[in-house]
Amino acid sequence: MVLPLPDLLPLAATGPIDTSDIAMAHTNSSDLDEIWRLVLPYLRVRANDLHLPIAVAYAERLCVAHPEADSKLVRVAVLLHDTGWARVDEEKIISEGFQTDDWRRADIRYEHERHGCDIAREILGELGYQQSFIDDVVAIIDGHDTRKEAHSVEDALMRDADRAWRFAGMGYAMSCAWFDQTPDFYADRLESEIIPELLTEAGLAMAWADLERYRSLL
Repeated sequence: MVLPLPDLLPLAATGPIDTSDIAMAHTNSSDLDEIWRLVLPYLRVRANDLHLPIAVAYAERLCVAHPEADSKLVRVAVLLHDTGWARVDEEKIISEGFQTDDWRRADIRYEHERHGCDIAREILGELGYQQSFIDDVVAIIDGHDTRKEAHSVEDALMRDADRAWRFAGMGYAMSCAWFDQTPDFYADRLESEIIPELLTEAGLAMAWADLERYRSLL
């Protein structure tokens, strides 16, 4: 069951916030192993084999900062949210999904969201998840890139985990290449465009810590 999102944002953390380098993250969680097994065919597109594990690691930290949220829902939604890239025209992912003026509203982004919803239904259905849980996951995946607002606390945590990957070392490097921008220019873009989109106190703290680490190297 999802939690309603308060009007006052950013969402204040109710648990500890870990701002250490995400490369040091470690998890003993195995409850997503069966989903990972079925997701494997969708990982070799748009660097999902890097993006999804890193985003899930951020999601785990965000859920520690928000123990009131449904951690399983958040982590499953993060794990599945970008699988839809595997069913779009791969040659258009970068040219239309990143290197356009209004990349967030590109048709291919809506398309990958629709496919991601389909894949989530297929995988979670095969694994026997309850329909209500599947519906909640799909509701978060649908519009995760293209709508401006989050609809629940879990939705907000998923969106922050997805965006946080851009501040991780590998995500930072990949994004510079996808957007065809220099590291210092992209750092400024993260500050001006992505940080204002973050919805949680924890997400903001992690993003700023990561950004300062990279700027100290530039």
